[in-house]
Amino acid sequence: SLHAQTSPIDENGLALGGYDVVSYFSGKAKKGDAKINATFNNANYLFSSTANRDAFKKNPTKYLPQYDGYCAWAVGAKNAKFPVNPETFKIIDNKLYLFYNGPFNGGNFNTLVEWNTDEANLLKTANANWPTLKNAK
Repeated sequence: SLHAQTSPIDENGLALGGYDVVSYFSGKAKKGDAKINATFNNANYLFSSTANRDAFKKNPTKYLPQYDGYCAWAVGAKNAKFPVNPETFKIIDNKLYLFYNGPFNGGNFNTLVEWNTDEANLLKTANANWPTLKNAK
């Protein structure tokens, strides 16, 4: 559902709520199939096809989301780790960025809209913030 924000890796080790990280690169967020999976860095990734799984296994880092799957806007604008809506994403320079899109202060807050208003600066700040934020609890 639109309002289901997910941790990049949940308590069961499932990555991105079961979404297929390779599918984003063809322009659509697709749910993976539990039977078609691969493990990387102790996380379980699901795929919508065996071709996608094979592509991931050849080069996982090519497909993994930036900032360990946390909301890109929050890393840049707030220096914070926010969960994401796996269906709210953007591919920039062949890299996957995910965004929070859900309830906030009684309304809906889609951080991708905010990101798009100042992408160049937010991307620069996010890349600068991430090395320290990455290990922050």
